[in-house]
Amino acid sequence: MKIDYSEYFWQDNKVRLRAVHPEDWKEDYVSNFDTPARRLLECSTELPPTIAGSKKSAEENADFSSTNGRIMFTLETLKGENIGGINLNSIDERNGTFSIGIVIDKEYRGMGYGTRAMKILLRYAFLERRLNKFNDYVLEGNEASAKMMENLGCIQEGRRRQVVYINGKFMDFILYGLTKHEFIEKHREELNL
Repeated sequence: MKIDYSEYFWQDNKVRLRAVHPEDWKEDYVSNFDTPARRLLECSTELPPTIAGSKKSAEENADFSSTNGRIMFTLETLKGENIGGINLNSIDERNGTFSIGIVIDKEYRGMGYGTRAMKILLRYAFLERRLNKFNDYVLEGNEASAKMMENLGCIQEGRRRQVVYINGKFMDFILYGLTKHEFIEKHREELNL
């Protein structure tokens, strides 16, 4: 079966978001061995990865079946290569706020895939879900994510000092925010508005 992606909402000209599939456990398992990236994502040093844990995660999140309040996606290139994951989380419908979690596999970092995927999910949150404010944080020292936030138009709103303990030291969260209005103004041309 050939799929026509030419009008598909969940992609741009380099990256596509799709549902998590049960077989995605393999890529999850391998990426969980990237301790520096996992520390930046989870703000902790995790126990060693297990096949059972990766299978369970893929099954729990397959086909948007998650019950943990996160809408989980697999990121892939337009050639169908699995390159990471992204999720919409901490959704507060009453106040219109949300966060996004993202991880790009090591060999695909620095190529703009993360920023592109974020734009797709921000467009969905702001223009389809009627959410109004993206709130997130970057662990101090995570320069790549800080640069991505700034490229998206996020404003650095503050710092939460010494909130996590990793690798023998307390570290800060750098807080970022982006309103729907700010997103539209920065990306109006791309959004065709």
